[in-house]
Amino acid sequence: MDNPLQGLALSDSLQPSLASTNVPIAAVSQVDDYGFWAQNVWGEPETRMLDAIGSFTASSDPGRAQVAEVAAQVAHLREQLLPFDDGNWGSPVTYPTSSDPFPARLAGLAAMIAAGLPLRCVTVSAPGMYDTHADQATDFGSALALTAGSLNAFQRDLEARGLADRVIVHVWSEFGRRGEENGSLGTDHGAAGAGFLIGSQVKGQMLGEFPGLASGLDDEGNLKATFDFRSLYCSLLEQWFTTDATEIIPNAASFDRPALLK
Repeated sequence: MDNPLQGLALSDSLQPSLASTNVPIAAVSQVDDYGFWAQNVWGEPETRMLDAIGSFTASSDPGRAQVAEVAAQVAHLREQLLPFDDGNWGSPVTYPTSSDPFPARLAGLAAMIAAGLPLRCVTVSAPGMYDTHADQATDFGSALALTAGSLNAFQRDLEARGLADRVIVHVWSEFGRRGEENGSLGTDHGAAGAGFLIGSQVKGQMLGEFPGLASGLDDEGNLKATFDFRSLYCSLLEQWFTTDATEIIPNAASFDRPALLK
């Protein structure tokens, strides 16, 4: 109940998949830039202000009590992230160089795991433009290259630190693309998408199958889905997070449970 890092969104905003009404979770844009901004306050006054944030005393008033609880949590989170403030994490591998924060977020995440911070589930949005209604070849290729290169560096980072067995990465798309090119050298929104699991504990396999472009499209030009993503979620919840999927996935009992781990 007092661990905001149990769910961490490395993003400018909270990811819906981590939203909770009864436990604290954190949204941090940059691992090396977590703090509180106050206009025209810097230097020693700012340091004293930040150090004092968690000093609110408990109160019988519900509103003041909630403020005190939140202040204590954010102050504790700041203390946990202070060692990463200079951005010098000493990563054992080289991450791609980019103006996009994705590689740095993954490098910071690996350092946080190595530092023993109480992380449970972390979300990171991939870089680039995947809503490719136009000029898909240019946008998709560069975005995918940075995503893949960063994920490869992250996995090698975990392996070099001896942490690979503790992490599974789930890469997924919020929507697929149509099989047919549109009039703008792109593809429009589609119904079926792809997902990937990465990690040394993952059992190598393919769930579902590619339906093909000749006969695998529905009447609207979508690729036909051949595997229900809710089965994957149920298996991840139960086999990796040791959490009852019926508490999270509606009608969870009706979905298969493929074995995901070795």
